[in-house]
Amino acid sequence: MVRLENARLGVTVVPAMGGGLACFDWLAGGSGPVALMRAVEPGEVATPTGFEPNRLACYPLVPWSNRVTGGGFTHGGERITLPLNRADDDYPIHGSGWQRAWRVVRQAAMSVTLALHDTIAGAYDYEATLAYALDDDALRVELGVTNTGSAARPFGLGLHPFFPCHDSVRLHAPARTVWLNDSRNLAPRVRDAVPPAWDFSTDTDLPTGGLNNGFQGWTGRARITWPARGLALDVSGDVDTYILYVPEGEGFFCFEPVDHPVDALNLPGGATAHGMAVLAPGQALARSFAFRVSEEGYDR
Repeated sequence: MVRLENARLGVTVVPAMGGGLACFDWLAGGSGPVALMRAVEPGEVATPTGFEPNRLACYPLVPWSNRVTGGGFTHGGERITLPLNRADDDYPIHGSGWQRAWRVVRQAAMSVTLALHDTIAGAYDYEATLAYALDDDALRVELGVTNTGSAARPFGLGLHPFFPCHDSVRLHAPARTVWLNDSRNLAPRVRDAVPPAWDFSTDTDLPTGGLNNGFQGWTGRARITWPARGLALDVSGDVDTYILYVPEGEGFFCFEPVDHPVDALNLPGGATAHGMAVLAPGQALARSFAFRVSEEGYDR
């Protein structure tokens, strides 16, 4: 584990567990740490067969985000098969970086950089870097990938944070369109205007009854507010898409900033029409994200 901490924030990085975070806390409130992302003890992530990334506070998404239908995709006339990577999911999901052990390549008092080389047989060969840094009241995250394979491939990046509800929570995340899922709520079916119930163009309570959809035309800026804690978290990224997962009856939700919607590899028009980047051998892609905290009053 790698611990980064200043007077305001604390974050625990677990390189061996998907390069993810075990916690991200606000420390300046005077009454003990307040979780800004769902906290977990690293021991709770371990399983008899390895570890469970979905117990983490956050993990990287590389070389794609969310599910890929049909067992793979076609690129440049070539059919590329992707293996299933979760026993309880019918589709390949979230790439492979979240399920791998990363290595520390650079560490300082307030930052750490991780790296990973991974191969998905017959599909992807890549080098990824993941940097975390504390900057006063912000956590900054840089995620990059280089195609180290012998053929061009579509790549996409993102983060998968889990946020606590803290009794009450509001979200401000303007977007123009939303992907409506199929009958199993797993894959996108059609893109439509955002309905009033899912309109987060102003501070809005999270919907009840569950939600798991991809939103596009995002401004790249969002705000999560916890009125009962007197805290707000500004989320930013150089991407225009987010996945919002609000499981019914749980004490957390996921706001995932990504550069492409679910199943972009198979959507009409192809991956690049939906935000992914085709990288030739040796080419690279990078994305930047920030999570900035403010106290009661929620001043920017």
